[in-house]
Amino acid sequence: MEAPQLSQPSDTVEGAVDYKGDPAIRSETGRWRSSGFIIGVEIAERFSYCGIAANLITYLTGPLKQSTVTAAVNVTTWSGVASMLPLLGASVADGYLGRYRTIIFASLLYILGLGLLTLSAMIPSFTPSTCQNNMISCYPPQYQIILFFCSLYLVALAQGGHKPCVQAFGADQFDGQHPEEIKSRSSFFNWWYFGMCGGIVFSNLILTYVQDNLNWGLGFGIPCICMIIAIVVFLLGTKTYRYSFNVDNDNPFRRIGQVFVAAVRNRRASTPQAATVNEEGGGALRGALLIHGANQFRFLDKALATGPENSKEGSPVCSVNQVEEVKALLRVVPIWAACILFAVVDAQSSTFFTKQGATMDRSIGSRFKIPPASLQTFINLSIVIFMPIYDRVLMRIARALTRKPSGLTTLQRIGTGLVISMIAMVVATLVERKRIQTAIDAKIVDIPKAIVPMSIWWLAPQYILFGIADCFTRVGLQEFFYDQMPKALRSVGLALYLSIFGVGSFLSSFLVSIIDKLTSEHGHESWFPNNLYRAHLDYFYSLLVGLSALWFLFYLYFAKSYVYNREYNT
Repeated sequence: MEAPQLSQPSDTVEGAVDYKGDPAIRSETGRWRSSGFIIGVEIAERFSYCGIAANLITYLTGPLKQSTVTAAVNVTTWSGVASMLPLLGASVADGYLGRYRTIIFASLLYILGLGLLTLSAMIPSFTPSTCQNNMISCYPPQYQIILFFCSLYLVALAQGGHKPCVQAFGADQFDGQHPEEIKSRSSFFNWWYFGMCGGIVFSNLILTYVQDNLNWGLGFGIPCICMIIAIVVFLLGTKTYRYSFNVDNDNPFRRIGQVFVAAVRNRRASTPQAATVNEEGGGALRGALLIHGANQFRFLDKALATGPENSKEGSPVCSVNQVEEVKALLRVVPIWAACILFAVVDAQSSTFFTKQGATMDRSIGSRFKIPPASLQTFINLSIVIFMPIYDRVLMRIARALTRKPSGLTTLQRIGTGLVISMIAMVVATLVERKRIQTAIDAKIVDIPKAIVPMSIWWLAPQYILFGIADCFTRVGLQEFFYDQMPKALRSVGLALYLSIFGVGSFLSSFLVSIIDKLTSEHGHESWFPNNLYRAHLDYFYSLLVGLSALWFLFYLYFAKSYVYNREYNT
């Protein structure tokens, strides 16, 4: 009797199961139907997260009464921690809980953090009555500040579990071995970012206005409600998802560390040849010991050396798969490092750009004033407008020219964005010099609260260029760190991508703190005084242009020598 149609390999997806634990049926699971739920969750999550992040410097310098430098350092430090914590979330997901359960747990943690953040701003007793008539000189009570920052970092922890898992889980809905689904997965990263930026646009337009003009408690409470809706939407798609069954209760970082330890321990042993590594001792070889980049990181092959000292059976402690995972990880590290300055530049859009906007003419008509943080909307609007053009027009042209499913290689795409980000900082430098000169001409340099007679729309071009750069570099990095990682480490790969912006935020904080200290010595005025008319942000931006150019040279060197581990990228 003929086997049922569902059992045929062409009808099931290798390495994936459905919600019941049965082999995932291609026609009934995954693809755009499932990823639609996941993109919807990401829209809600970005709306919530950016509702806090975009205007955070305004809250710190406003209700919490912090100086410009302190607030900028606090914002970039929190952003850095939020971008590094995905490494923890990815470790938990890939080694223990799986992506689906980690997303649910992180969403619940998100709701708790946002709820407490709302509480810190809403309870009337948290605002002493003595401050009501003297808000300028009165500082908030210490317990309010503690509750605020504890809640803020709880949100960062929740984001650390949510961010790498949701995106990896969405990409998992497309089979990397199926020609048509490979194309769809490449488009998924574009539409993922499109949806994410749509959420940010609404956040910048709606929440920043609510926070600046109505109430901070309401401005923090709306994201909390949004995350409750998000988890409900995510659960609605449970029956349609494809789930990976590679969770083996083994921490991926432990497996990585084990390879290095074994390689060092066997450093005097001879490197095993392909023929000596068999199924029992090291896993399937698939034709060669090193499938990709045969001459790279050969010292790690010593982790496969066999002998009585390695195990009771004389088999290696590490498998071929483990060694290949570590090699894949090491191959992406130079690209990771070469993109850090892009993240430093990116950090300025939510700190100094926002403070610049607060000093400029923000009027529309006689009554309405644009919240300075809402200008970040231009980044995401430019992405929303440009991304469909890139996906439907530029990618098709590139595919026709290069004969690759992805059009441009991911490294070509990333490099293009790096160049555009440098151009954006050159524009930012020129606009800042224009702002200072206008303040000098208007004779308001010594009046910190004065509004410079210069429209805030002067800042729009640099934001738009940032958005176009993100279309290339951010999306390229997402696809690169997902595709170049083995299946067992894909959440870790996306966490590494996010950690670029974490390290970039920390480096931005470090640069601001050091430059503030050095430039204020011997009675000189800092580059970053509270009075932005006496600031030298143009010097800082010029410094970032120079550093970005230097880092771009590093990027070109490493990108040229990089060995892809996927045929369609070669």
